Amino acid sequence: MRALLVSTYDLGRQPFGLASPAAWLRRAGVEVDCADTSRQPLDDGRIRAASVIAFYLPMHTATRMAATLIERVRRVNPTARLCAYGLYAPLNAGWLRDRGVHDVLGPEAEQDLVALANSQLSTPNSQYPIPNSEGIARLTFIQPDRQDLPAPERYASLQMPDGSVRVMGSTDATRGCKHLCRHCPIVPVYRGQFRVVPVDVVIDDIRAQVATGAQHISFGDPDFLNGPAHARRIVETFARECPDVTYDATIKIEHLLDHAEMLSVLHDTGCLFITSAVESIDDEVLVKLRKGHTRADFAWAVALCRQAGIRLTPTFIPFTPWTSVEAYAELLDALDELDLVEDVAPIQLAIRLLVTAESPLLELPDIAAVVQPFDPTSLTWPWRHPDPRVDDLHAGVMRIVRETDNAPRAGVFDAISALVRESLGLATVPRVHRGATAGPRVTEPWYCCAEPMEPF
Repeated sequence: MRALLVSTYDLGRQPFGLASPAAWLRRAGVEVDCADTSRQPLDDGRIRAASVIAFYLPMHTATRMAATLIERVRRVNPTARLCAYGLYAPLNAGWLRDRGVHDVLGPEAEQDLVALANSQLSTPNSQYPIPNSEGIARLTFIQPDRQDLPAPERYASLQMPDGSVRVMGSTDATRGCKHLCRHCPIVPVYRGQFRVVPVDVVIDDIRAQVATGAQHISFGDPDFLNGPAHARRIVETFARECPDVTYDATIKIEHLLDHAEMLSVLHDTGCLFITSAVESIDDEVLVKLRKGHTRADFAWAVALCRQAGIRLTPTFIPFTPWTSVEAYAELLDALDELDLVEDVAPIQLAIRLLVTAESPLLELPDIAAVVQPFDPTSLTWPWRHPDPRVDDLHAGVMRIVRETDNAPRAGVFDAISALVRESLGLATVPRVHRGATAGPRVTEPWYCCAEPMEPF
């Protein structure tokens, strides 16, 4: 029995979703081949050699990119049993089966993959549901096996302010999330649940990556402080084991305020920056998205992080059906006033709300009123803004971001500001540069729950 695990895209990170099931399968005596097609070609010989071929689908982009590869795999090896797993697999189960995928598993798939590879799941699982509140597996996690994945230096790296570059690794200390943000694809699958990965498993994984050259670790948890006591044990052990290795994590604004005492711990154990999905500065929009924070909370979190000596890297979904041109201009003004221009990747100013299959956003009447029929090509419910100026502005901002790739952030921000003022019929006013310096930044910008898509 030979299993081929395939990842098409995972935000420039070495895929945890290949390394973890690879360890389970090898422990069970299954021969495993891992292919990350974002970093290496997949030749037909590897496809033909596999009895089971499983596609890891952790996000929307990865799922769309898998479509042509699934078609190729079926053509090259028509007898292979095809499987899809990961967060976006159950959300798009019907679409996957229409393309010939036999088994659709969720994000906690390791044990089921072992059973499938050993033919204990003898019949293709044609009716796999999205798990209910009791349906998320509780696994006994083991150390991921990254032995045949491309080396860490092949992936996104950390650009430091002095121009040096640090090799990045990544791992997960938890899975799922206890929150219910409406726009988040985690919610329909995990339904407010999260799973803790044991400290020794996390540290062993980090230690193995450091041994292969990683100088910085990015924790991929949806929210690192879902379990604050667990997070503290992780970072304190991490700092003792790898005192010269830095890290970053993703944390909700709500948790930064509720667990403000953790910020000094994070700083002292090597945290360089925190990513937080702020999404909006409009309190009404934040309520619709069920974010659990306000504009004032965001400003306070910025102050707390600065006081602790940690950069806060906010992410946004600035283009929604509730956005106005004036509101977008207000967002830019707020980022300038908070001195965050250097901490916001330009793509974050161009993100458009993504309404995916099974999205809780569809519960909102004002979303249901603007979406068009589900599009199986984009895997979204497309929408147009009631005010055409907003879609025009989105297209213009996206054009600036694409044409100024790798340009200084302040210059890109100023170009976008000029476009907005032009849209409002206002004269361009030179921005007062506040002297903020660039912070550490990942060479492949992070974003979540949305795609930088052109308006439909």
